[in-house]
Amino acid sequence: MAANKGGAVGDEAVNTNITTLTTFLTEEQTKHEEATGDFTLLCHALQFAFKSIAYYIRRASLINLEGLAGASNATGDDQKKLDVIGNDIFISAMRNSGRVRILVSEEEEEPIVFAENPHARYAVACDPIDGSSNLDAGVSVGTIFGIYKLVEGAKGTKEDLLRPGTDLVAAGFTMYGASAQLVMTMKNGPVNGFTMDASLGEFILTHPDMRMPKERAIYSVNEGNSCWWSDPVNEWIASLKQPQASGKPYSARYIGSMVADAYRTLLYGGIFAYPADKKSAKGKLRILYECAPMAMVFEQAGGQAVNSKMERMLTILPEHIHDKSGIFLGSYNEVQKVIDIHKKYQS
Repeated sequence: MAANKGGAVGDEAVNTNITTLTTFLTEEQTKHEEATGDFTLLCHALQFAFKSIAYYIRRASLINLEGLAGASNATGDDQKKLDVIGNDIFISAMRNSGRVRILVSEEEEEPIVFAENPHARYAVACDPIDGSSNLDAGVSVGTIFGIYKLVEGAKGTKEDLLRPGTDLVAAGFTMYGASAQLVMTMKNGPVNGFTMDASLGEFILTHPDMRMPKERAIYSVNEGNSCWWSDPVNEWIASLKQPQASGKPYSARYIGSMVADAYRTLLYGGIFAYPADKKSAKGKLRILYECAPMAMVFEQAGGQAVNSKMERMLTILPEHIHDKSGIFLGSYNEVQKVIDIHKKYQS
């Protein structure tokens, strides 16, 4: 009589061919003869910050970390207790890495300059916990980050970070959901996805060389703002609600947490949008630590990202560290449909 294998769990194969984020970063370093190891050490510090934030988010309900901290951040959003903790974790990790000269955080009005690291060659921009208004409901939130290499002669001021996204040397995000998912890309390289294995305490490479579908009939946008949208945006949304070649309209999927919406869009295809409108003329999302890093990830995964003027998002120069923009990002052909409708109005 055959032994009972216990169903799907009993049939699970043991995977011994594992690439951890630590191993991945070390192997990437060996590909560059000029590498000093500074970037790798910075990424290890980022990895520690992601693991720490994931830990506190998992335990938030158990150790009284839910609710408001009683203050607002630099962009006027109410701070959650975990916003403050996530920000403190990031500051400490970047300072202790010894490789970061300047840190810009959504939670800080001014950039933090680490005087103890005067020869550090990197600057980091981050949103420590994006979508934190959803934390108490258990909705997935995340961290968004972008890394810049300081130019020769940089003085360690905020002006050193007022650069377009095309200058990013690396960018990505971590989503804290059923598991912690890290998506990361380096300049002119592939997009790779890692999943946190809590039992090992390591991020494991699970989604190598992520590529987006060219098109997908899914859209993600807060339609509650439609009364303030421009005519081209309203026409675009209306077109998605009509039967397509498949005979069906687009499916609407909106979580309200940029990282979660973007991650789903990256995996399945479609488009995520947060347009500028009559109420928020510049848009709502921050260029330096939300729009530009996400645009880099999506472009290098085969997609597109533009602002509300249909300009390539990565070319936009922020006027100040918390400057905002509208954004459309997703599958190449889906973003192109938005661009084409706007061109019709411009002509």
